[in-house]
Amino acid sequence: MTVLAEGIVFGESPRWHEGRLWVSDWGAHQVLALGDDGSREVVCEVPSFPMCIDFLPDGRLLVVDSAHRRLLRREPDGSLVTHAELSSLADKPWNDIVVDDRGAAYVNSIGFEFPAEDPAPGLIALVAPDGAVRQVADDLAFPNGMAITDDGTTLLVAESYGEQVTAYDIEPSGGLTNRRIWAATPGHHPDGICLDADGALWYADVATGTCTRVREGGAVLGSVTLDRGAFACALSRDDDEPRLYVVGQEWGGDPAAGHTGQVVVFPAPAPAPLNVR
Repeated sequence: MTVLAEGIVFGESPRWHEGRLWVSDWGAHQVLALGDDGSREVVCEVPSFPMCIDFLPDGRLLVVDSAHRRLLRREPDGSLVTHAELSSLADKPWNDIVVDDRGAAYVNSIGFEFPAEDPAPGLIALVAPDGAVRQVADDLAFPNGMAITDDGTTLLVAESYGEQVTAYDIEPSGGLTNRRIWAATPGHHPDGICLDADGALWYADVATGTCTRVREGGAVLGSVTLDRGAFACALSRDDDEPRLYVVGQEWGGDPAAGHTGQVVVFPAPAPAPLNVR
């Protein structure tokens, strides 16, 4: 393990994009782009929590502005504009996002105010490229990280309170059908996830401080361990020396308590799939 970045307040939502790792520092309300040489660029600031990210096919950044129940889009000039309003579907925290090759975004809501309220079922919304929003899945036990298979046919979502990764078939219209368990994770609460080019999936688990690689069906292929909670993960697109990036921090319930966030790097057996832009 090597350390790429330290001093992050509360890091989450790592994404590989155009040769760099992008990550949200929820505690500092910043989106950062990190170079393997240790360079760090503040791409934008959004006073929100959470604020997960992904990219449209043309490279524009989407940011979940959970505090205002909306999805923001960063324009080429650096300005942030509203891409979609989400409050009509759920006035609870919105969480993770993944964008397909058509520019449609799947965004999930956990369904309750964490940790103040008792758990309630979460949902997944589909945001069309024109900003239209509709619900496509429900009854999820704390939906967290999401990923789309390289062929664009399957959406995977981590159900943290369900101790499993759930799969849906993606219809041509973008709707989700054929819900099923892709991998059970007994004793683990999967948070951020990422797929690799071999079709395996990595999931981060805060409580155990591990990031685990599994096949469909749940067979464990390997794992890495941090000295603090593991929140999310992403893979590079480097076929020669693929790297697994894991965002971790000490977790005591207060996202602004200290600057214990790190991004660490491990060698990986396979890179990110080709649909990672």
